[in-house]
Amino acid sequence: MDLLRLILAVLLPPLGVFTQVGIGFQFWLNILLTLLGYIPGVIHAVYVIASD
Repeated sequence: MDLLRLILAVLLPPLGVFTQVGIGFQFWLNILLTLLGYIPGVIHAVYVIASD
């Protein structure tokens, strides 16, 4: 399941975070980071998925 989440994190970072933690602070932070730049959103999504 983590492999699928990592693939989602690369393609659509907020979706990868959503599948890991649901709608919460980390999800909204990832949306903000993705809007500011795609790469920060991907890095944050991979971090959230790898840390849990």
